Amino acid sequence: MPKIDSYELEVLSAFEKGKLKSVATKGELARLKAAARATAIKDRRVNIRLSSGDLNDIQVKALEEGVPYQTLIASVLHKYVTGRLAERPESVNRQPSGRPSKRRSESTN
Repeated sequence: MPKIDSYELEVLSAFEKGKLKSVATKGELARLKAAARATAIKDRRVNIRLSSGDLNDIQVKALEEGVPYQTLIASVLHKYVTGRLAERPESVNRQPSGRPSKRRSESTN
């Protein structure tokens, strides 16, 4: 178990004593619960092929984020289809590992 600092201990203690109160409205809670239900339903299976390097990079990133790599892939795809995945300008033609992209530019065709 990771070490927790004094602030985290204070928050944990307050939670366990029931001292923390939600600031969310009933409407916000209902909206968030509905969104959680909608995204938690996984009723379809998809098989994809990835390069070994890409899969390795995804698994490393998932470890850094503390989530299973399949969950990370599903999250990225969900953000993409909902328009919430933004590309960073400096990573336009670079892979997460820092390797140059294998795509050929139009000038080399």
